[in-house]
Amino acid sequence: MEFANPQYFYLLLLLIPLIAWYALKDKAAHATIQVSTLKGFNASKRTYKYYLRHLLFVFRILSIVLLVAAIARPQSSNRFQNTTTEGIDIIMSLDISSSMLARDFDPDRLEAAKDVAIQFITGREEDKIGLVIFSGESFTQCPLTTDHAVLINLFQDIHCGMIEDGTAIGLGLANAVNRLKDSHAKSKVIILLTDGVNNQGEIAPLTAAELAETYGIRVYTIGIGTQGTAPYPVQTAFGISMRNMPVKIDEELLGKIASMTGGQYFRATDNNKLKAIYKEIDQLEKSKIEVKQYSTKNEEYLPFLLLAALFLLMEIALRNSILRNIP
Repeated sequence: MEFANPQYFYLLLLLIPLIAWYALKDKAAHATIQVSTLKGFNASKRTYKYYLRHLLFVFRILSIVLLVAAIARPQSSNRFQNTTTEGIDIIMSLDISSSMLARDFDPDRLEAAKDVAIQFITGREEDKIGLVIFSGESFTQCPLTTDHAVLINLFQDIHCGMIEDGTAIGLGLANAVNRLKDSHAKSKVIILLTDGVNNQGEIAPLTAAELAETYGIRVYTIGIGTQGTAPYPVQTAFGISMRNMPVKIDEELLGKIASMTGGQYFRATDNNKLKAIYKEIDQLEKSKIEVKQYSTKNEEYLPFLLLAALFLLMEIALRNSILRNIP
């Protein structure tokens, strides 16, 4: 809260002589009578009116203070503030190949990726976000939308085996580019997450990256998987058993894709690292279109005037009723 005319608060200095006058005149304001002795009055108790006799003056002082505050024109703040403009379209391209069932993340890579992505979506209320999934082939699970509740439900329905197995990074990226190429947003972003090496698909990953670059789309790539080997569930005649399998991520390719499009490559080796990566992407994309704007000014004098009127009416009502002086 700020005041457009704070100089009017100097009027409150007039309250000093007013309060002094009231204190000096308080005794003289009451009727007196001379009696020979006060013994008959010693046993009498003071009523509530005795203790409330100064309340009328308090109400008057409060009314004056509030009226001066209203004259000083209270307003909402007009400082500069950093705000982000609308216009970020994001496609999340998620690998759902069978290798995403590896248990080096809790509970596995796919579920960890889904949980962190949902948290990311929840924090981007003003953005349009879509979802593309891929393994051996690719399709759009959800087009760009601001209905994040629907998007989150579709995210939760993702599971391995929905489409042919494999790792078609090029197709996953190209499909995401196709969803963004006609967007008029000020910022167009793809977040591509995978845990493997491109081994299927008709479109080469670098070709898809060139398409993204042509349409002004930044691609953030995430390689998910621990270093070395990771426990992977394998179906056997005796049920599912865990086997350590080597972790193979084409980090060079993912780095090139990010570099070509003005994005960044990240490596997630555990749940906490994955969360930190999404937080960093969240901050990077906010800062890219951050602008300075004035906040809106609003006159806030009305509450002060209403309170001043209330105290004034209370003084008048009490002065002419229960706190009335009889000459």
